[in-house]
Amino acid sequence: MDQEPYARLVDRLQALQPVAIAFSGGVDSTLLLDIAREVLGERVMAFTVVTPYMERKEIADAIALARELGVAHQLIEMDMPEILRNNPEDRCYLCKHYLFGKLLEQAKTAGFPQVLEGSNLDDVERYSLGLQALRERKILSPFIETGFTKAQIRQLSRERNLPTAEKPAHACLLTRLPIGERVAMEDLQRIEEAECLLREKAYAQVRVRLHGRLARIEVAPAQRGRLLEEAPAVIQALEDLGFRYVTLDLRGYQTGSMNPIPG
Repeated sequence: MDQEPYARLVDRLQALQPVAIAFSGGVDSTLLLDIAREVLGERVMAFTVVTPYMERKEIADAIALARELGVAHQLIEMDMPEILRNNPEDRCYLCKHYLFGKLLEQAKTAGFPQVLEGSNLDDVERYSLGLQALRERKILSPFIETGFTKAQIRQLSRERNLPTAEKPAHACLLTRLPIGERVAMEDLQRIEEAECLLREKAYAQVRVRLHGRLARIEVAPAQRGRLLEEAPAVIQALEDLGFRYVTLDLRGYQTGSMNPIPG
């Protein structure tokens, strides 16, 4: 890839050290942590916030990746924030403002006063509320500052042989629930188990959206036909998890499908 954004990123990291990285184990934060480790050595530390609405496999992946990269790593375990109990429409803003406040406290205590996170240029419009919360907390996004797109992050991850280069995006489990409804821990667990089951069947990009006791499955359009062929086994597996109805969304996988429809 073009080396200019990378050179700008290296200069930016050197100017900021020491730094804490908000580390989810996804493609963006993994690349950021890997480059920061290379540039700053022991003057970087990874922090992962653990909440009830994060996938447990993602936490396990983050722990394994930090160990593989040889970076100091701290988990910050939290209960369900009361401000998110009813899954509000502005949950992304509220979540990031609250979680990054806790992360910043822990990072400062550990001797890392500056926190970085992995948003890129493609996120600027799509996640504007979340980015607003980060700016209010004075969290920096060096990929945005130095001009990285998602495609460039994936390409550089391939060049560096990172295992996350082709990893699909993983939004938090609250995005599978209707806006404004009380969040039940058993629903989060049921959704996580259903998506895990489908990924084990090689549906890489998948969402199970919850509507009462109905599961609305979204997969990549190219995989809809196979899911219909496997419907009897999938229905049985999801019914065993407690779903009463199992449906396939004919539009396929899409982000934000639980968001309110504009009037």
